[in-house]
Amino acid sequence: MTPSSVAKRVAVLISGRGSNLSALIAAQDASYKIILVISNVEGAGGLEKAQRSGIATSVIPHAGKTREVFDAEIDAALRAAGADLVVLAGFMRILSDGFVRGWEGRLINIHPSLLPAYKGTRVHERVIAAKETLSGASVHFVVPELDAGPVIAQASVPVHPSDMPETLAERVLTVEHKLYPEALKLLASGKVKLENGLALFS
Repeated sequence: MTPSSVAKRVAVLISGRGSNLSALIAAQDASYKIILVISNVEGAGGLEKAQRSGIATSVIPHAGKTREVFDAEIDAALRAAGADLVVLAGFMRILSDGFVRGWEGRLINIHPSLLPAYKGTRVHERVIAAKETLSGASVHFVVPELDAGPVIAQASVPVHPSDMPETLAERVLTVEHKLYPEALKLLASGKVKLENGLALFS
């Protein structure tokens, strides 16, 4: 595939402080431009970070809604904004199969483990309990099965015998801030795509 010369319009979904969002904003280049940040949490710290960078923001609460209704509202906002790609950055909601299929190949997430190991939650606690010596982060395409999409990029960090979940999380987050923009640039420039359940690189 020939890399696109037009910057992809990116929307980022967040629920919290926007740590990875800040890294994604700082790394914007000719391959992608963040045009919208959506949060399901009023007052999420990432919203202010987006606003300071001149990026449009929206709050779409999930309380009292079915997953399908909430996802339909997110989908409508993304399409109204003309988003090409959707990035999950600390978005603490499981998306419906219909939403995921509607954005298939254009929807990515970052997970704080070396997938396929340690899918799901409480990752750092489980890594330490298993006495692993290596952990890290993975950027992957989102598919209906949780944390099961093809991996685009990974980075590893050592796990120290003295680690607590908080110290390991901090070390992993440091590599996430570099890894996520790199992976997004691969997708935005057409250097990776999802095809037949695989991440294909060119």
